[in-house]
Amino acid sequence: MCRSWSWPPHEINREILMKRFSGKTAVVTGGNKGIGFAIAKRFSQEGANLVLGSVEDSVAQAADTLRNAGGTAIAVQCDVSDKAAVSELYDRATEEFGSVDISVQNAGIITIAKIEDLTEAEWDATMAVNTKGVFLCCQEAIRRMRKSGNGGRLINLASGQARDGFIYTPHYAASKFGVMGLTQSLAKEVALDNITVNAICPGIIKTDMWDYNDRVWGEMLGDFGPGELMASWVENIPMKRAGEGKDVAALIAFLASEDADYITGQTINVDGGLIMS
Repeated sequence: MCRSWSWPPHEINREILMKRFSGKTAVVTGGNKGIGFAIAKRFSQEGANLVLGSVEDSVAQAADTLRNAGGTAIAVQCDVSDKAAVSELYDRATEEFGSVDISVQNAGIITIAKIEDLTEAEWDATMAVNTKGVFLCCQEAIRRMRKSGNGGRLINLASGQARDGFIYTPHYAASKFGVMGLTQSLAKEVALDNITVNAICPGIIKTDMWDYNDRVWGEMLGDFGPGELMASWVENIPMKRAGEGKDVAALIAFLASEDADYITGQTINVDGGLIMS
């Protein structure tokens, strides 16, 4: 007998999934919009306590949105490149909820420029947020996870550009390659503490960042109108669509769950098959 399947599959057992992270606390940096908010929303729907960190004022509104939907969430303004601010973020998490069980290093920035126009300030800022920020957050999360003795999950946001650096973004590609190396090194160090460390590489995802990419790369690579360059790139994706935040959030929820107990040090693509490696 043939069975029909609904899609996406994570909606099949929604009642079970709602309980998967009950009593767990998840810190999500850059959790106020785009992929970060989709991640926070998924964890909230599955019962986690959320701590949203962002340098932007809108993080308070994002936390309000989760609470209004029945979740538990607090907002902390935090520059992930500032060690003191990152320490305060994780202090708030433990003060409010008693533990840090899951930490998702999502905050990131990008600029696009020809190499002769790329400034030292752009390079430094990109490395500070995208790579140093991941390091600082992992460091604070691991310190608390080791102290609790209960293990934990670290999930770092890399990028398709950690697999295949693209034109006019050497600083961004370098910062994301760094995230992959950091992930592997930390995974080896904390494995016996029952802490897993994994990374993901999103491809073309419908976000404000990709609106910027489409516009600026479009201007630099040719006479592309709004949306035209992104549409041409999507044609190279086997699944013929751009991703959505929920596609990334679903993988992160899996990596944070007990089903991923034996997965660590890995970097997984979420890109519809665009890069197969």
